[in-house]
Amino acid sequence: MSTAPSHSLASGVQRREVWGWSMYDFANSGYTTVVITALFNAYFVGVVAQDQPWATLAWTAALSISYLLIIISAPAIGAYADAHANKKKLLALTTIGCVLFTAALYWAGPGDVALAMVLIIASNFFYGTGENLNGAFLPELAKSGALGKVSGWGWSFGYLGGLTSLGVALAYVNWAQAAGKSAADFVPVTMVLTAALFALSSVPTFLFLRERAVARPRAPVTLRDSLRRFMASLSSARQYPDFLRFLLCGACYQAGISTVIALAAIYAEQVMHFVTEQTLMLIMLVNITAAIGAFGFGYLQDRIGHRLTLSITLVGWIVMTLLAYFSESAPMFWAAANLAGLCMGASQSAGRAMVGLFAPAERRAEFYGLWGVATRFAAVIGPLTYGLATWLSGGNHRLAILISGSSFVFGLIVLRTVDIERGERAANQRF
Repeated sequence: MSTAPSHSLASGVQRREVWGWSMYDFANSGYTTVVITALFNAYFVGVVAQDQPWATLAWTAALSISYLLIIISAPAIGAYADAHANKKKLLALTTIGCVLFTAALYWAGPGDVALAMVLIIASNFFYGTGENLNGAFLPELAKSGALGKVSGWGWSFGYLGGLTSLGVALAYVNWAQAAGKSAADFVPVTMVLTAALFALSSVPTFLFLRERAVARPRAPVTLRDSLRRFMASLSSARQYPDFLRFLLCGACYQAGISTVIALAAIYAEQVMHFVTEQTLMLIMLVNITAAIGAFGFGYLQDRIGHRLTLSITLVGWIVMTLLAYFSESAPMFWAAANLAGLCMGASQSAGRAMVGLFAPAERRAEFYGLWGVATRFAAVIGPLTYGLATWLSGGNHRLAILISGSSFVFGLIVLRTVDIERGERAANQRF
């Protein structure tokens, strides 16, 4: 069960419910860790696309398309979920979609570039949509003064889940390599294993998590009406200026984070010449440091303030970029990677908690949908910029990582303009 102290939880919320909610982070992190970060990305470039000059660009293009689809749909889905009080039902549908399309990656072999891209687009779309919906439960579970802690518990569970899925994948890879199998043989099987673990680990979420939202009788009844509602909310966005500034801040630093998640294994293999086992071990350790970062910084966030905590992590990201750029040896790159893990858990947890502060109670799913738009837009720009940089520079991954790292600098600059207290007051005020 969750270690969440009862005094951090909203009225009527039980600890097992928070555990169930956290288990969704545990479940879906296996997808990002194994498919997007550690295994299938490098497999796509080296085996599916057969190391073609455009391979990295094709990988980032597939991710970008999926994020564009999330951008288009997230606000309407968020508004629809608020109107009909059905976040949990929609979460179940996105889970099924991600599991099925992840398992289908089994059939993506050498030369199957189009098939692999379609399956990545679909699976990542369902993953991202589900992540937004799960995040919208956070303000219902935690007191406003404990959003950082509870968000941190979820993210730390998430990285443990990623670690579990990666451990299972690594065990199978070691066995398969010992049996003389190639990547074209063992990577597809790891996709099925990852999908199965996602499905099984998400069961506690649907058993224990409650839908507390109340459907509004006069609320929109169609996605089309929900989209209209979202467009109307944009016209009144001046009422939440600090939330809008934070969305811009999030878009900046999430561009860098998305690049690291999508291309870490490719950078390790193409620049540092890591083999598959080394890459998997690296990502495993990074997941441990990320869990520590999410858990520890969650407590720190509630003690020293949201903006200061996020500022510290963004400075850490800048240092990480410089370490990766100058890395000539494995130990230096390992240091950069684990600093990235520590900052990743902290910054992603902090961002999710801060959205909860800025979101009016009756529009939480919609605001988390807006956060999803900002972060997914960043996920379009960040990896695609990296892919274009490598293609145009003739494969210069060091230059690409340096360009990507500038997003953390911009995020830090924008963060300085955000007034947390003013944004929270706006969320609690009825216009």
